[in-house]
Amino acid sequence: MQLIGIEEHMLTPEVRDAWDGAGLAAVDPCVAIHSGEIERRLLDMAQARVSLMDEAGVDVQVLSLTTPALHHMGPESVEMARRTNDAVAAAIARHPDRFQGLATLPISMPDEAALELERCVRTLGFKGTMLCGRVGTRSLDHPDFRPVFESAEGLNAPILLHPRTPDAAVRTAYYSGFTPEIDAAFSMYGLGWHYDAGIQFVRLVLAGVLDRLPKLQLILGHWGEVVLFYAERLKAMDRVSGLDQPIETYLRRNLYVTASGMFVPDYLQRAAAIVGTDRLLFSTDFPYQYRPGGDARRFLDECGLDGAAKAGFAHRNWLQLTSGCGI
Repeated sequence: MQLIGIEEHMLTPEVRDAWDGAGLAAVDPCVAIHSGEIERRLLDMAQARVSLMDEAGVDVQVLSLTTPALHHMGPESVEMARRTNDAVAAAIARHPDRFQGLATLPISMPDEAALELERCVRTLGFKGTMLCGRVGTRSLDHPDFRPVFESAEGLNAPILLHPRTPDAAVRTAYYSGFTPEIDAAFSMYGLGWHYDAGIQFVRLVLAGVLDRLPKLQLILGHWGEVVLFYAERLKAMDRVSGLDQPIETYLRRNLYVTASGMFVPDYLQRAAAIVGTDRLLFSTDFPYQYRPGGDARRFLDECGLDGAAKAGFAHRNWLQLTSGCGI
C-alpha cells in the first residue's frame, strides 16, 4: 500500500544563511534546533533522503520549508521564496515518484505571496502551501492575508498550518522560569508550538474566513494541534460566535488532520471520531520524528484502520484532496 507523508520538511542553505543574517536565533529559539544531523537531513533532497524514506517505509514525501520559513523576512523574501520553490521543483524532477511539494510563500508580502502560490501550483505542480502561524504581530486571520487564502481556495490548494514558536511575551508569561533549555523546549515542541498552531486555526474560524471561503481546506498536524481534544469546548462558542455554521461543521468540512510522526492509535481514533476517516492524512514530520526500522509502515499496519479507511489514511485521502489542485 502506497504511503505518502504530507508533512516532511526541508531547508536550503540560502534560507539558513538568511536566518543567521537576520539574527533570528535571538528572537526564535527554534532556529537553534536546526543543526547537526537535523540540519544535514533537512538540507538533503537527494538520495540520502530517499534512503531514509525507504528505511521508514515511506514511498512519497511532500516537501515543505521548515519553520519559521520566511515569516520573519520582508521584501527580500519574494525572490527567496521563488528560489526555494525552484529548488524543491528540481528535487521533484530528479525523483518524480518520491517527492511532491508545498509552496514556500513570502507571506509578509501577501499580494506577492498569492502570486507565488499560483505559480507553484499551476507551473511547478505543487500540491498546496504551508504557513507557520503569525507574521510579526499579525495572526493569519488578519485582513492583510486575505489574498493568500482567496488564492488558495481558487486554486483548490490546501494550506498546512504549521507550528511556530510563540511570541516572546507569551513565552515569558507561560513558558519561562526553568532553565533556558527547558524554557525553549516547553515553548516549542513540548507544548507551545502546538497551542500556537491550533489557535491560528480557531482564529480563522472565528474570524469568518471559512464562511467567506467555504471551499478552503486547511490541515493541522499532530492530530489537530490540541484543537480536536477540546472540540466540545469549542462548540460551546456557537452561542456567541455569530458564524454561519456551528463550529463542528468547520471541523468536518474544512479541516484535515495528519499524524506528524505521533504514532498513537488512540489519537487517530479521536481525530477520526471528529473529522471522519476520510480526512485523516499520514505524515512522519521528517526529520524531527524520524525513527529507523520501518516505523512509519509499522504504524500504518497497526493503526486500527482497515480496508478503505486504511488506504485513505495512507494515500487516498491526500490524492483526493489534491486531485483538483490548480484546476
